[in-house]
Amino acid sequence: MSNTSRVAIALGSNLGDREAHLAFAVRRLSAAFTGLHVSSSYETVPVGASGPQPLFLNAAAVGETTMTAAQTLEYLLNTEQQRGRERSRPGAARTLDLDLVLFGDAVIGEPSLTVPHPRFRDRLFVLEPLAEIAPDLRDPVTGATVHQLLARLQAAPPPRHR
Repeated sequence: MSNTSRVAIALGSNLGDREAHLAFAVRRLSAAFTGLHVSSSYETVPVGASGPQPLFLNAAAVGETTMTAAQTLEYLLNTEQQRGRERSRPGAARTLDLDLVLFGDAVIGEPSLTVPHPRFRDRLFVLEPLAEIAPDLRDPVTGATVHQLLARLQAAPPPRHR
């Protein structure tokens, strides 16, 4: 029997036909992950963007895979590339952005792969759609569920800017 891992993926797009880019990603993910559940889409303001950008359309997906974390990341990057993703600079607008958020209970810190995603706990645009489909999914680092992480983030005071 193969080992399977439950995987959480964040989806985003803010260039071109955002709905079509996310639909393409969902088709590709459905072909590679069993029992795939996909959240609703959320329109969000870009976070960490370099300059003014169009609004993002974000979603989350959770499914099972027998791939390794590295193989999963490679699949996600290939899917982005098939949709014309260019990495001109950090924070640039993108046709498709697929982030590996959680990979079972794995904690991986390699130069090319960090799981859980290092900033997912601070991002409403990841936690809101993920909580819609998998509120009980657990962060292996903090032990908190996605629902608990979302509640903490929503309760936190907004960042102060000077």
